[in-house]
Amino acid sequence: MKTILQLIIIFALITNFTLAQRAKIVTEAVTPHKLTTLGITTNSVSSGLDIVPNKTYVYLSALNIGNNEPILTATFTLLTKPSGSITQIEIINPTWVQFVPDLKGTYTVGLSITTASGSHDTTKTIISSNYVGVGNFEGIPTVYPNCMTCHQNHPEFVEIFNRWKVSSHGITLKKNITTGPASFGNNCFKCHTTGTDHNIAAANNGFDDVAAQLGWVWQGPPNTGKWDTLKTQYQGLVQHATIGCEMCHGPGSEHTQGGSAAKIQITPLSGTCGQCHDLPWRYNKYAQWENSLHSEALWSNSFAQGTASQNNNLQNCIRCHDGQGFINFTKGQITNTTGWTSARQTKITCATCHDPHGNSNPGSLRYTPAGSDTLANGYMYTEGGTGQFCFNCHKGRRDNVRYTLTQVTSVHWGPHYSVQADVLLGKNAAEFGSPYLSGNHKFAVNNSCLGCHMAATPDTGNVNRDKVGGHTFALYNPETNYYHVKNCVPCHGANKTKWDDFMATFDHDANGVIESIPKELDGLTKLLRIALPPAGIDSVSWQLIRDLNDHGIRKAYFNYRMIDSDGSKGMHNPMFVFDVLTKSILAIGGVIPVQLVSFNAVITGTAVELNWITATETNNHGFEVQRNTSGSWSTVAFINGKGTTTESNNYSYVDDLGHNPPSGVIKYRLKQIDFDGSFEYSKEIEVEFESIKSYSISQNYPNPFNPSTTINYSLPYESNIKISVYNITGQLVKELVKGTQQAGNHSIIFSTSDIGSSLSSGVYFYSIEASAVNGDRSFRQTRKMVLLK
Repeated sequence: MKTILQLIIIFALITNFTLAQRAKIVTEAVTPHKLTTLGITTNSVSSGLDIVPNKTYVYLSALNIGNNEPILTATFTLLTKPSGSITQIEIINPTWVQFVPDLKGTYTVGLSITTASGSHDTTKTIISSNYVGVGNFEGIPTVYPNCMTCHQNHPEFVEIFNRWKVSSHGITLKKNITTGPASFGNNCFKCHTTGTDHNIAAANNGFDDVAAQLGWVWQGPPNTGKWDTLKTQYQGLVQHATIGCEMCHGPGSEHTQGGSAAKIQITPLSGTCGQCHDLPWRYNKYAQWENSLHSEALWSNSFAQGTASQNNNLQNCIRCHDGQGFINFTKGQITNTTGWTSARQTKITCATCHDPHGNSNPGSLRYTPAGSDTLANGYMYTEGGTGQFCFNCHKGRRDNVRYTLTQVTSVHWGPHYSVQADVLLGKNAAEFGSPYLSGNHKFAVNNSCLGCHMAATPDTGNVNRDKVGGHTFALYNPETNYYHVKNCVPCHGANKTKWDDFMATFDHDANGVIESIPKELDGLTKLLRIALPPAGIDSVSWQLIRDLNDHGIRKAYFNYRMIDSDGSKGMHNPMFVFDVLTKSILAIGGVIPVQLVSFNAVITGTAVELNWITATETNNHGFEVQRNTSGSWSTVAFINGKGTTTESNNYSYVDDLGHNPPSGVIKYRLKQIDFDGSFEYSKEIEVEFESIKSYSISQNYPNPFNPSTTINYSLPYESNIKISVYNITGQLVKELVKGTQQAGNHSIIFSTSDIGSSLSSGVYFYSIEASAVNGDRSFRQTRKMVLLK
């Protein structure tokens, strides 16, 4: 009995400790933009570091990280400060304060908070320093206390220094005063040098202070001799004439006094970048990041995985939910989260993705370890371009085969919540005997994720600026109901302004209406929910799925969680998501009619070639092919169906319109007929025959492509024609067409699978040579295309 009471007391103490309020002092980054938006009148920008330039403001806020109770009172106190300092805490609002260190040295700030359930105290140390300069920059030897005086003796720092000195950060001032714009002036130095006042006047040995001591004065405009003059006549200024170490790690004068690691800071916080990259409209990357989900740190106690988080595999939560954890992953380093709480977590910041020291990647994106370009099921992807960097975190954590053999244990069972790469690539869904269909977005969109999600907003005054595109990675602004479809329009047409403008091919959810891709997806997802336990109602019970212990139902549930977690409303890969949901429904006893996943038409000469694909068929008698040329529909052919099957099937029909096809728009549709006589219509598609007045060859589509692309061309007369593909050195790769063809619109597919030897990624050219059979006209043209593997 005594033991039980002791356990109860211990449990109560643990519970009380877990739920108790807990104070934290946050050093706030105050960017140029925030000075305005927050109404702060100090005119002093802050990086958010605890190592601060002397005589510039520090901004502190109170946070309760112990529970969700709001702070009722927050009292800040300067507990210690350097001898002779007269600075005082100034209150901004009930939970924000500021002070300006007036002397170099250590300041200890105390905080006491009260909430409804009690109070808690904490402290924080702020170090005020002067700048010392980088050292060894531009061939000027380092002199104590320059940073490289000590760090040049450590190979790991020399490697970083060598990358940084040629990076955009390193050479920014040199570039701007030699070949920069005529507008480059004194106001630019606060962001292109180390320590120039920004904006409050502060004597702390920054670039502006050293320049004044040495007598260097900027006189524009830039020219090629300005940097040489600075180097030869003002050598003491060179080590500050760059965006050096101290702009991100804090000024170093206190650190050089004994080399204490506590007096310099290594952190991925975005405030260091925000000092200069947050001045919309021109410098707005920080504002975009603040409006992104990356800037919101999602925390769960399950992230504290202890020594298990030392593995950098997909089961390591902190690898993707913590800024420093991801940096460690890119470096092949471990992150031990033993004892972690939300107080230890950092956001996904600028430095999480970009190496501020520079490297050879686009945008200095961090390198990722060899072998990390693999999905949980082992698929090693080569698609995606630069967007592969996003795949590192935006992919499922579990394998579609082995994981579905495990028992359902909670509502979180499944592939995980961020499966965009899997869906885009059309991989890692649990299969029911046959692979799934997949679309071409992964090939058609340059750099995949980045190609769509980082498209810039149209102008500087747009109300959606900084809310979509760029580093927000968002494509929808709920405040204005604006859909950012900028990079959809080149392929899909200017009439697309929202997701519901992208129509599905077929009535996938069998509600009698062909709707948009998102609405068809919603309907089909609902049908899968109804088919899953408890079955018959629009609800899913993971407990019943667990208790039934049926492998097929687990696979369908895995797929439900996967498509639901993608978050793109089917837009990443419509063909894949419709196929996955349909086959999952059929596998557990649900009923779906014929699933038509694509239907398109291509003009070839004077004929129209129709092609369509089904993913599944149920009691399918066949398809009537119907044409509309003058306002009424007529049946031109009947193509037999496959009855009932879950296999993908390809169908085609060539509608030969003779030598003189009707000019204008011709519409086609399919009437799918079941054995019992019931039927459904597909969406309508259009082709247009125009009077062809001249030769032409269109840009191939898709471009870049892999493995195949389509080339359309037009002949105004019966012609002798040759179309050839060449590599970048002019060598013939393949002759696609050679012979005589009738006047009209034509199309040819170039596929790398038709080439005997494999082609490498790169630029290729395709050329048309045509001459009229009667000999009075000829034409030649060459276009460029890109193969991206």
